[in-house]
Amino acid sequence: MKKIVTPIIVFLFLLIYSVDLTGQNVIISQKPKGQNIKITPIEHATAVLEWNGITIYIDPVGGKQAFEGHKNPDLILITDIHGDHFNLETLQGLDTQKAKIMVPQAVADKMPQEFTPQIDVLHNGDSKERYGIKVEAIPMYNLREEALKFHSKGRGNGYVLNMGGKRLYFSGDTEDIPEMRALKNIDKAFVCMNLPYTMTVYSAADAVLEFQPKEIYPYHYRGRPNVSDVTIFKTIVNKANSDIKVIQLDWYPNDEF
Repeated sequence: MKKIVTPIIVFLFLLIYSVDLTGQNVIISQKPKGQNIKITPIEHATAVLEWNGITIYIDPVGGKQAFEGHKNPDLILITDIHGDHFNLETLQGLDTQKAKIMVPQAVADKMPQEFTPQIDVLHNGDSKERYGIKVEAIPMYNLREEALKFHSKGRGNGYVLNMGGKRLYFSGDTEDIPEMRALKNIDKAFVCMNLPYTMTVYSAADAVLEFQPKEIYPYHYRGRPNVSDVTIFKTIVNKANSDIKVIQLDWYPNDEF
């Protein structure tokens, strides 16, 4: 009997949600060659990205043990001097020999001389390309009078990472500032929302609805003493714009709420 072979077309899902062997939430964006992004939350503001074979650590804190099972970093981005973003002991415990470290001047001033050859200082508005990734330093600061003491304008950086036509934004510690609202063509945005240090879920949602990223990841949402309700954030965003995909990862795997 003559066999009829039916062609099989394999579709690559644009977004796959999975859990790795360590129990961490992982988001893998499977796109055409050159655009694959794997996002692993570590805790609070700390994440590991694997993008086109480049490993990026965002605000690495938590000690060497927090990064067990991850590749050594090629690029490290640090947003601010506070302990939930910058921890010298963690940096010294990691194998960062081949890594470039992008920081604002205030962080560079707190780093020992051993790191000097690796450091790129970026001021608000600066950009630098490393490993084929162009990094833009975006302002991050407080607006509310009672919060100005936490983050002054010009001290820290948010970052936009550009590669392969994709743009990822990490807000750092900020409120819904004009510079955030003016962002364009953001594919994935990681936006903070915690009091008293940054902003409410309502302010965060309002800003997101203005700059309209394709995907939004609430992160850095533990405050003192409360944890922000990211469900409210998602409801506000999707009620106003259902095209923005709100993706909730577990940024506090060691906490019980």
